[in-house]
Amino acid sequence: MKKVFLALSAIMLTASAFAGVTLRYYNEDSKDYTFKAKTCGSDKDVTFDHSRTSTLTIQSGCSDAVISTSNGDVKVKDGDKIHIKNGKVEVVSSL
Repeated sequence: MKKVFLALSAIMLTASAFAGVTLRYYNEDSKDYTFKAKTCGSDKDVTFDHSRTSTLTIQSGCSDAVISTSNGDVKVKDGDKIHIKNGKVEVVSSL
């Protein structure tokens, strides 16, 4: 029983070390965008590839982030779906 408990504890600790903010996005523009994202007090660069639907993960220990764009800051959290059109980022659905 003790071994099972230790194994489960190790798995949970390992999973939390790889936490981050995973976003599903659709970039309608024919241009790649790179924005600054702030999560857990750290700045990260995030790139959204042109003309595609894809998923990206902002690696951190937090489950939320703020993406800074020329149109203002956008608050996102893990599992959000976002849409990019004319350089504007908007959250279209959340978990």
